[in-house]
Amino acid sequence: MKAVPKVNTNGLYLEDTLVDDTFSGVVPFYSDMEPIPNILNETTEPKNEPPNEPETNISGYIIGIPVTPGLFRPRIDLEAWNAYESAVSAAQDSFQQALSKWHALPEEQRDDIPVLESPTQPILWVEGLTPEEIEELTRPQPVEPNEMDRLGSEMVTRELEALELRQQNEAQGAQIVGLELRLLSLENS
Repeated sequence: MKAVPKVNTNGLYLEDTLVDDTFSGVVPFYSDMEPIPNILNETTEPKNEPPNEPETNISGYIIGIPVTPGLFRPRIDLEAWNAYESAVSAAQDSFQQALSKWHALPEEQRDDIPVLESPTQPILWVEGLTPEEIEELTRPQPVEPNEMDRLGSEMVTRELEALELRQQNEAQGAQIVGLELRLLSLENS
């Protein structure tokens, strides 16, 4: 089993889903829609019709191609995939025709056996966000301080306040000592 991307009908990545290891390509997945009940009025008689079967609706696709790393919102280019599938099919048809013609020739007239030349697979995963949306996502967000940061900040503020009070105390103490010395000198004189 391997995990492959699941996308919505617009090709935007939804989630990963588990599939068989041999899975490849693009395959739709469906959702059932509720059947619409028959509404009968009193003048019509019910017909002998089979019950309404739920309709199936394409809900998205399962993609057997790994997502290109580094995309913010991966989106598969379904049009490019369809064009690639058409090109592969055309290359296979051309190869089959060339191989049939080669087999129809007598052995002495045959050149080298034809070789299947498959087209190169294009880059199918593209960015699903606009540059403005990416800029909005990558812009630095203001950091809300957590409880530890807030408590640490308050503690530093309190320590600074205590230091300032100690300095004021020392200055006032020095003034008091100076005044007492003046008093003593006046008493002694």
